[in-house]
Amino acid sequence: MYVCEICGYEYDPAAGDPDNGISPGTKFEDIPDGWVCPTCGVGKDQFVSA
Repeated sequence: MYVCEICGYEYDPAAGDPDNGISPGTKFEDIPDGWVCPTCGVGKDQFVSA
């Protein structure tokens, strides 16, 4: 689980982010660098492992 430090959105690798092109089962480190938080729009660098 990875959490956005800005808004608290939780990225669950098991669920992915299919609405934004990230398939279920995608590890956080395998998400493309251009992906942004679907809630607040910040980049991957604003996420921390939970």
